[in-house]
Amino acid sequence: MTKFSGKKAIVLGGTSGIGLATTEMLRDGGAEVIAGSRRECGIDGVECVTIDVLDREALSALFERNQGFDILVNAATGGPRAIGPFLDMELDGFQNSFAKLWGYVNSVRLGVPHMAATGAVVLYSGYPARKYRPGTLAIGTVGGSVEAFIRLAANEIAPVRINGVCPGLIDTPMSPLEGEERKAYYESGTEGHLIPRAGTAAECASAAIFLLGNEFVTGTIVDVDGGAIVT
Repeated sequence: MTKFSGKKAIVLGGTSGIGLATTEMLRDGGAEVIAGSRRECGIDGVECVTIDVLDREALSALFERNQGFDILVNAATGGPRAIGPFLDMELDGFQNSFAKLWGYVNSVRLGVPHMAATGAVVLYSGYPARKYRPGTLAIGTVGGSVEAFIRLAANEIAPVRINGVCPGLIDTPMSPLEGEERKAYYESGTEGHLIPRAGTAAECASAAIFLLGNEFVTGTIVDVDGGAIVT
């Protein structure tokens, strides 16, 4: 796969989970890839930079250094997210969950002016945006905002394209659970889905690769959720 040869990609949140899988697929597709996150990393064939998506000055400098880049993917969460019953939730925690949205907005607003006119952006939302799941009201509200932002921004940043991937319950390092507890969590969380298992980071990343490579798609959200939303 060499469809991204000659392209330069910046993947924020690109060193773990879905972001890492996206980074590796772009690299394997021939792109020159810069992976950014708050942690140091070492990925073969990839330039790693330590960056916080809430640091606008650092983001601006990164984009300016790579003027004319072709691909922007943001998979960064921005920080901790509030989980649990809404009426028991600390409002600061709910508000802080929007760090993901602010990180996405920062990257698109500051990045797109430095992209090639044929550039493409992909952001990640999450299926609680459209399917109620107990304990995920804050996450779903943020995800819904991300999806609205994608659809609206597509009108303003054209000809640069912007699309989103909406993951279901995905088995990634974001979950701290281990062993049988981890297995039970994913089994119980997906037992009512049409495909009753957790998704993989690679399955989500492959949707991003499609959106980045198909030049006739913009303002679109692709669901990769094992049928969770339609059940």
